[in-house]
Amino acid sequence: MNQRVTPATALLLVLPPLLWAGNAVVGRLVTTLVPPMTLNFLRWALAFVILLPLAHRLLRPGSALWPHWKRFALLGLLGVGCYNALQYLALKTSTPLNVTLVASSVPIWMLAVGALCFGQRVSRRQITGAVLSIAGVLVVLSRGDWALLAQVQLVPGDLYVLLATLAWAFYSWLLSQPKEPAGIRNDWAAFLMAQIFFGLGWSGLFAAGEWAVTDAHISWGWPLAAALLYVAIGPAVIAYRCWGMGVQRVGPAIAGFFSNLTPLFAALLSAAFLGELPQLYHALAFLLIVGGIVVSSRR
Repeated sequence: MNQRVTPATALLLVLPPLLWAGNAVVGRLVTTLVPPMTLNFLRWALAFVILLPLAHRLLRPGSALWPHWKRFALLGLLGVGCYNALQYLALKTSTPLNVTLVASSVPIWMLAVGALCFGQRVSRRQITGAVLSIAGVLVVLSRGDWALLAQVQLVPGDLYVLLATLAWAFYSWLLSQPKEPAGIRNDWAAFLMAQIFFGLGWSGLFAAGEWAVTDAHISWGWPLAAALLYVAIGPAVIAYRCWGMGVQRVGPAIAGFFSNLTPLFAALLSAAFLGELPQLYHALAFLLIVGGIVVSSRR
């Protein structure tokens, strides 16, 4: 991995937070139309159909996928089955402020998982960068008024966000450990399809449990169809493709700092939908988050 963040790599890692911010907005809009686990399953089922023409050979008997099924089953569990399902679930049981606040700890968990499970050394620059990045998120959440943060009360639903954050940290570190054939690794559609194939099994199992123990229902219509199309193409296929490439280039520790752009983008998107102009605190938050990225990526 090349630890230097080039403009091209920065673009790869900025695009996923922008798409994921839209995912959070859309996820909140459809909470009354579809249950969270079912939304996650439908999202990845549609992504599977989109990728099938590009990577259908991977699913044939005798392909290079099957000797490495355990690795892809784990990647599918963490990145497809758990991560977004837990976030969608959190949006039904917790406030957007709490969800974003807990998710802002991604850089810390990236560094902790790397140090404890993958033998990665944590530098002072990375710790300083994490502090700056989280400070930027807090500026967004508080809207420049720190008294708002004192009013935050954690609820049991916030545990779902924490579990999602941990799953994403492990997923990102596993991406940085190339243990699959080069034929799959170097074919982005095949690499993502391998994860989705097993991830659909996990997400389908979770969705089945949701329908078995709750009064789940789906309100079909154009709003839900449009939402599914967006979350399948943007936050799923495009964002995961870009994130995987970015992690391979600079590593998950540095890539994790870019994820804190998500709440900033979410705030800007929400403001745009409400017809409000960006505020001065948005600029301050952007400088702090980008400052954290720059400091952490310097040698």
